[in-house]
Amino acid sequence: MRAMTILDRLRRAAARRAPRGGLHAGVQRHSLAELDAVSNAAARVLRACGVVPGARVCLYAGSSLEFVLAYLGALKLGAVCVPANPAYQRTELAWILENAEPVVVVGEREALERVRALAAPSVRALLQIGAGAAPPPRPARCRGEPRTLSFLSSVRAASARRFAPRPAPDDLALIVYTSGTTGRAKGAMLRHANLEANCDALAAAFRWTADDRLVHALPLFHVHGLCVGLHGALMSGCETFLLPRFEATTVLAALARERATLFLGVPTMYSRLLECADARPFALPAMRLFVCGSAPLPPALARRFRAAFGHELLERYGMTETLITLAQPYEGPRRPGTVGLPVAGVEVRIVDAAGKDVQNGTEGELLVRGPCVGPGYWRDAAATEAAWASGWVRTGDLARRDPRDGQIAIAGRARELIISGAYKVPPREVEEVLAEHPDVAEAAVFGLPDADLGEAVAAAVVLRPGAAPDAAALTAFCRERLASYKKPRSIRFVTSLPRNAMGKVLKDRLAR
Repeated sequence: MRAMTILDRLRRAAARRAPRGGLHAGVQRHSLAELDAVSNAAARVLRACGVVPGARVCLYAGSSLEFVLAYLGALKLGAVCVPANPAYQRTELAWILENAEPVVVVGEREALERVRALAAPSVRALLQIGAGAAPPPRPARCRGEPRTLSFLSSVRAASARRFAPRPAPDDLALIVYTSGTTGRAKGAMLRHANLEANCDALAAAFRWTADDRLVHALPLFHVHGLCVGLHGALMSGCETFLLPRFEATTVLAALARERATLFLGVPTMYSRLLECADARPFALPAMRLFVCGSAPLPPALARRFRAAFGHELLERYGMTETLITLAQPYEGPRRPGTVGLPVAGVEVRIVDAAGKDVQNGTEGELLVRGPCVGPGYWRDAAATEAAWASGWVRTGDLARRDPRDGQIAIAGRARELIISGAYKVPPREVEEVLAEHPDVAEAAVFGLPDADLGEAVAAAVVLRPGAAPDAAALTAFCRERLASYKKPRSIRFVTSLPRNAMGKVLKDRLAR
């Protein structure tokens, strides 16, 4: 019997729960059967734009029904989806277009103008979604220039007849660019089999069923929102209320109004919900589970949330490369500061610098393997070999196993990656942008503890002779070239950077 993909599972869920399950996006609602049918039309639109099995489709957009349709349509063609944060500016976007070589980019008008300005040779068509006047279909003005089409208008004109899913479980489904500590982002590859295995594991870990009602406020360009939130909702057949962005008062109102049972968030979201509720008890009688991940959850925040909302957050751990590998127990102790036990099918090790297993209670690097773990990095054999060499993925995170029950606590990161509000910020990327400023001689970027964001991006800057310190100008310079969350929130001007005998900058001294 042929193994299934999430597309097969969606079709099965649609047939089983068509009257109940579905996706709400603002005033729009599609049953699972309608999502399955309309994404057939989306697949035909993409195929007419030159998308073939294995081709890449870049989804450079925020959360919307159109994103979901384009995503499912691309997967049905056997194409590979490349989600990209719409906040990315030219430096980040140029690298994704160069490395992934997408044939089609889907996004709102402003985002597509950035793509057009970069003149990426692989892009044949731009499909516009979102608000604003839709562009009329038109041919390219000159040889090689992509044409621009209205995605929704094109979908409405296409056939929604059944479109047999092409991909096999071992085919590539996603390339998700994840920030590293050594320069440019790496494209983490995920196969259809990885996506399905993780959904099955999380359905068991979270007790996720068709009877749930999910308020979905995570961005779909991130694996938390896409591979956990959206996939879980579609495969379970539950009712899902998709919000275009997180806004605390809107989320609280939706949780109450829709009698939601399930919510997935990051620590910063839960901090905002607490502020909105003013730390008073807030009645959500239908809720059964709040899940937290993508960044470390401060134990104090977990305690405050329980006091205010009467719910104990369930923390989980994962990476873009591996999806979700650890989760606190649904039943049993959820100790703040731990991320629980391996989900179904996942194995973990904690090792010392020599790669030998450490004793329980001893800190070491966390290694993982299992059916949800992707095959490596797109077009980066060296990085893949470094992380996957032993058959186990090196997470770069330091962890320890509790001798009492085996639950795992993340002690810190072996690498210097900054996680600010659940977004990953590679220091070197910001340093390279700062170094482009004519007044900057040297720069070092690091994270500082922040009660709201977890970590805030900070920079120490050495100016060139004669330059005057102007933190606001440097911040604006970064904001023009990078996503807003990557810009330094504080800049310290120093005469020199502390270094060791080998010339390495000692960032731990700067962060004191």
